[in-house]
Amino acid sequence: MDPVLARRHCLSSHPETLGALKRAPFGAPDRRLRSVKDEMRQNLLARLAGGGPLFAGVIGYEETVMPQIVNALLSRHNFILLGLRGQAKSRILRALVGLLDDAMPIVAGSEVNDNPFAPISRYAKNLLHEAGDDTPIAWVDRDSRYVEKLATPDVTIADMIGDLDPIRAARGGHVLSDELTIHYGMLPRANRGIFALNELPDLAGKVQVGLFNVMQEGDVQIKGYPVRLPLDVQLCFTANPEDYTARGKIITPLKDRIGSEIITHYPETVQLGMSITEQEAWTKRDGKTVRVPDFISEVVERVAFEARTDKRIDRRSGVSQRMPISVMENVISNSERRAIVTGEREVVPRISDVYSAQPAITGKIELEYEGELVGGHAIARELIRRAADATFQERAGGVNVDDIVIWFDEGGALQVTDDERSEAVAEAFGLVPGLIDLVRKVGLAPRGDAPMTVAACELVLEALVARKRISRSDGGMYGRAEPEKRRRRPNEDFFGGGLSA
Repeated sequence: MDPVLARRHCLSSHPETLGALKRAPFGAPDRRLRSVKDEMRQNLLARLAGGGPLFAGVIGYEETVMPQIVNALLSRHNFILLGLRGQAKSRILRALVGLLDDAMPIVAGSEVNDNPFAPISRYAKNLLHEAGDDTPIAWVDRDSRYVEKLATPDVTIADMIGDLDPIRAARGGHVLSDELTIHYGMLPRANRGIFALNELPDLAGKVQVGLFNVMQEGDVQIKGYPVRLPLDVQLCFTANPEDYTARGKIITPLKDRIGSEIITHYPETVQLGMSITEQEAWTKRDGKTVRVPDFISEVVERVAFEARTDKRIDRRSGVSQRMPISVMENVISNSERRAIVTGEREVVPRISDVYSAQPAITGKIELEYEGELVGGHAIARELIRRAADATFQERAGGVNVDDIVIWFDEGGALQVTDDERSEAVAEAFGLVPGLIDLVRKVGLAPRGDAPMTVAACELVLEALVARKRISRSDGGMYGRAEPEKRRRRPNEDFFGGGLSA
């Protein structure tokens, strides 16, 4: 059965009146007044006891962030995730929905998900008083109990809490101060659920005060009228650590009421980053078999790692994990285009395809002043070369490449273009003494696999370019290094002495 239809069938099979609810397991005394934080705590304890994954699709936080989130939920805390962009903060918050019950009973027609056994709105109280056990009951699934909002300076108290609706007052014959005239905002509508607010410091100060009042006192003033809102909400926030300070854009009383501050981070190892990119990137293409060499995946991931340590890139802004994901998709797309043009059966990316993905790099980095002087595209090309060098060093440290360098020094040159078949490019690389033998010796490409051989040879040449042993033009021409950029000791091993001009 379709999941949506199955959910509707499940909801339709639940009790439809308060009297029937009291007799059903959902109406058991120990569940009638259970808060959403208690509900999440109990479901989390059951999941921990069962040994199942806490948050599907979140990689790299098992030993760092996850234990802190578990402690916050077990402590029934409102919490905030502090981290730079692209650190899976929103994904974690959305995954919290999995800790809610499959379905929750509310008073039918309630805008604030009133608990039939402990209503908070005037509408639900009046209906329960009039209908008693015949009060109609509606059921809300777990996905509908999650409300997310991006904080911006233009968000108002009316958006968050609510406002008086004169039209509703006139139609119902109510005075303006009557609670029935209120049009509730996002926070009350998240009652008995999860309310996630991204970029909390961007919220205006007066709205933060209103949020603080609801958290602390359970009341708020709307147009001067005091309204009691004892909301039952799991509050979760995200923010950039640079903004989340007592002297910054967050009011101290609100900061003091957030129980746990949890620091997120980027992947700590290249392998973890590669796993995330493999999970998130769109790599399946119609009509063609896609085969991504593992060293190409590593180069793509190392571009982000190199960018995060580059002083010309703003570290306060960060380099999102979305960068290698977008780069990988562009790399495969360029390789796919070449395969269609040349009639190749497989899509096998090369280093030249990584260069074609520069727009996905420059669009994901914020440059410091020194970086702006150099230019985003120049920095992107340098990041690719450094990533290729680090990848090759990891896989073939200490290998001697003097024969390759000497061939270029003696006037040899290669023009590598995007639109050549792998067999033709591999044949050209065969002219370079020792190049193909090297990639086979270190296990980068098996014999008879032209696409992998081409990708591996390009990796070696890019590493040589990064070490300034040979040169590469923007058009893909490999040749002799410029004299002032040659290494002072041309006969030293490839990985001796590091990068030097």
